[in-house]
Amino acid sequence: MANLYVQSESNVRKTWFYLFFFLILIIAIGWIISYFLQDATILYVAVILSVLLNFFAYWNSHKIVLAFSKAKPVEKQDNPELYRLVENLCITAGLPLPKIYIIDSDQPNAFATGRNPKNAVVAVTRGLLNKLERTELEGVIAHELAHIGNKDMLLQTVVVVLVGFIVILTHFFFRIAFWSNLGRGREGGYVRLIMIAVALVLAILAPILAQLLKMAISRKREFLADASGALLTRYPEGLARALEKISADPNPLKTASDATSHLYIASPFRGKEKTSWLHKLFMTHPPVQERVRALRDIKI
Repeated sequence: MANLYVQSESNVRKTWFYLFFFLILIIAIGWIISYFLQDATILYVAVILSVLLNFFAYWNSHKIVLAFSKAKPVEKQDNPELYRLVENLCITAGLPLPKIYIIDSDQPNAFATGRNPKNAVVAVTRGLLNKLERTELEGVIAHELAHIGNKDMLLQTVVVVLVGFIVILTHFFFRIAFWSNLGRGREGGYVRLIMIAVALVLAILAPILAQLLKMAISRKREFLADASGALLTRYPEGLARALEKISADPNPLKTASDATSHLYIASPFRGKEKTSWLHKLFMTHPPVQERVRALRDIKI
């Protein structure tokens, strides 16, 4: 039990470290832009626009994700066994019952979405229901409920805001640097060239770094949800076996996209599970082998 809490606390600390680094990156970009333009007004405008856009996404993200995945709501009378399983786990976790959706796909997979526990949604594929044993299905549902209980959906929204803000800032600065009139005179021409060079570096590197931070946070929250889900069911082996079956299934999930892939319990893409260090940098999920090993190391 102690090992489980240590692992969870470690992942939480790393997540907050990444968020702190995010803020430092934004402050650094803002300082550079303010230094060259000598006017911080446009930064306030960019912040407001970014917050407004992402505020809309926060309130409507679950609807957008469900529409993209073509998930259909399921009532208790349609699948009473699934409902009982989710209800029992919610009672144990102290969470309100989420809305349950089913995706018509043979690939076993699942995700949770929604802005808070009271408005949460758990979606499972038909392949998950057909191919997993009960203890394995419990492990998957417990993992998704852990995302809800750990408020990962709120964290992901904050991260999306930060990434969007960085992209807006760097894109704006590059345009200003390229089209500004600071090139009047020889000295002004040097300043403009420096601005273009700095803006080009920011335009290329800052969004990439922001995406890497976003993916790193996503991977840490997956480990945390695995540990929390194992604690909820008291049976880590169920989730470990479920992850092995999900990752080994060859069926594609046609409704998955790059925009929604990070929500699923395991990558919905098939034929792309390489393990090179470069590929790992851009993965939204930790390698399944590492997750399974961590689960089997948990002592409950």
